[in-house]
Amino acid sequence: MTVPRSLAEMGAIASRTKAAGFDGMLLTEGGRSAYTAATAAAVAEPTLAYSTGIAVAFPRSPMVTAQTAWELNELTGGGFRLGLGTQVKTHIVRRFGMEFSQPGPRLRDYVRAVKACFAAFRGAPLDFHGDFYELTFMPPQWSPGPIDAPDPKVDIAAVNPWMLHMAGADADGIHLHPIAELGYLERHVLPQRAAGASSSGRDPEEIALILPVTTIVGDTDEDIAKGRDAARLSLSFYGSTPNYAFIWDEAGFEGTTARIRERQKAGDFAGMAEQLTDDHLAVFCTEATWDGLADALRAKYDGIIDRLVMYSPGFDPENFERYGEVARQLSPPNRYTVSETM
Repeated sequence: MTVPRSLAEMGAIASRTKAAGFDGMLLTEGGRSAYTAATAAAVAEPTLAYSTGIAVAFPRSPMVTAQTAWELNELTGGGFRLGLGTQVKTHIVRRFGMEFSQPGPRLRDYVRAVKACFAAFRGAPLDFHGDFYELTFMPPQWSPGPIDAPDPKVDIAAVNPWMLHMAGADADGIHLHPIAELGYLERHVLPQRAAGASSSGRDPEEIALILPVTTIVGDTDEDIAKGRDAARLSLSFYGSTPNYAFIWDEAGFEGTTARIRERQKAGDFAGMAEQLTDDHLAVFCTEATWDGLADALRAKYDGIIDRLVMYSPGFDPENFERYGEVARQLSPPNRYTVSETM
């Protein structure tokens, strides 16, 4: 979930990430492309794990996305995961100038089309006929050809039950939301992943759960207070989305989204953050001392989450190396693949 910087900076960021102790980088997509940022980083540090988390699917054809992921997986020796998401209608239609309808079924079709492209790159006939995409032409001279690495894993961002079920059936991993607290995981994520996997004859444990964790860490009351303030700002931004309201409500904080949105419409960003109490933070964050953070994360997520993304270093760059040491304690062979956020 690293915010892509200029391409000239990405190599140094990757080197700092590796030296600090992180296993990889998760690159989100905003004003800059996650794919080019991942490429620039991977040229400098090809042994890190890289993932788009997420890249916007619909502005690009499945073939273009498949080719890009294929080349990144070749560059990293199989260390790249393709994370895809839908974005919202305003961005797709008004910013990208593309069609937006039935985003869930369209993304399912997209994932299947990308995987059909991967098979074609290894020599299978390209003969994909979906509800939204049809791909049937792959002359050998236009194929990138086989690579000495497995096919890239294809992950999707999912929040609502339909998308979680679809991910279990068709994807290789699920990018969870930063407000995905344990109750939500137990009520929705785990059962929908299992049901989707069962519908496709798959083992649900094969579909990775990828979670950005919001941490509040410090050895003094001042540090903890600073971390809580940063967490409130971050979570209030995410929590303003109406589609996510049910997560707050089911966790016992009914009406949180409505209160945040009221302050958002007034342009009161401080007021948005103030809607999140310490009780909210206790549920949606992990709070610990520096020496205790690795154990706290392990106790909370062991046996549930496959890949942890350290979200908070992005708000606390002066402690980046300390977060890296926590990641080192959690990473294989100690359990997790841990990515950073900057």
